[in-house]
Amino acid sequence: MVKAGRLTQRDIAQLAGVSQATVSLVLNDAKAAEGRIPDETRERVLKAIRDTGYVADPIARRMAKGLNRILGVFTYEPAFPSAQADFFLPFLLGIEESAQEHRYDLLLLTGAARTGGRRKIFDENNRLRLADGCVILGRDFDRAELKQLVKGDFPYVAVGRRADAGGPVPYVGADYAKATAELLELAKAKGHSKFAYVGPSKGPESSIDRWDGFNSRLDGAELVLHIGTVGGPAAEVLAAIRASGATVVFFTELADAIVVEAAARSQHLSVPGDLSIVVLGSHVRPAHTGTQFTTFSIPREEMARRATAMLVERIETNSKGGQVLLPCETAEGTTLGPPQTGSVK
Repeated sequence: MVKAGRLTQRDIAQLAGVSQATVSLVLNDAKAAEGRIPDETRERVLKAIRDTGYVADPIARRMAKGLNRILGVFTYEPAFPSAQADFFLPFLLGIEESAQEHRYDLLLLTGAARTGGRRKIFDENNRLRLADGCVILGRDFDRAELKQLVKGDFPYVAVGRRADAGGPVPYVGADYAKATAELLELAKAKGHSKFAYVGPSKGPESSIDRWDGFNSRLDGAELVLHIGTVGGPAAEVLAAIRASGATVVFFTELADAIVVEAAARSQHLSVPGDLSIVVLGSHVRPAHTGTQFTTFSIPREEMARRATAMLVERIETNSKGGQVLLPCETAEGTTLGPPQTGSVK
């Protein structure tokens, strides 16, 4: 029976029915192992590693051969397709800048699971162990993998707030809850009292934080419409907003705001006169939308820089890391104004 808690090479050896020295040779892919470890034995060791999610103790690795001075960068979604490039690019720039400052190289981990195509940190083809630690990005993390990371000894830091996963997760995130609350207060100050919200109230922490921030300051105002999904037909979304009597709508996704604003203008509605629009988080290239939406700026590069610096500290001092939320700055834009009397039809 393998003991509960953090796994060691001895535990892996016990599971595989081999010596600890054999496990060490397999982990390090040492040339000395060639011809000395049968393929069947090596596969038993690898299976035990895969089944348990074991990650080699970085302290022991440093004692044995020193740091590789390589930081892994893992993203749950592809970082470079055009649909997501704007989201990931500032993070990658911040990671690169901080890694260079601390004299580390970067290893972009792109291995994907063979079934389903979803990327996995602990996929058998992943080269995680080549790095001294890893920065992890993504809109929606795998909770089971987070639990494995929390349980293990491999240094990592998440970009974005993450709820505990069997223990605290070290992260650097943006304070979406406070930024959303401040935008709601701004709308109330302009005279709005009937609100619509288009976006989920559950799911990833970033969605939950926005929803919680919105509800935290709703006193004295009324949520007259909540559409819990994104990407709906613009005409239908606009019709629902107008029928609800809302004078301002909060969108979690810029893409929804763009098409609904266009639909409003096509119906000769004034934005923000007949309908005010707020977007909960800035796009990287807002000029491409043709409209400066009222929103808040997300400090993506600074989040990534701070997360990378925290990771280096974890690697070099064996610290546990921390949990940091950075402020988002309000950008008033041109789509939030006072409601006009008789604007709702």
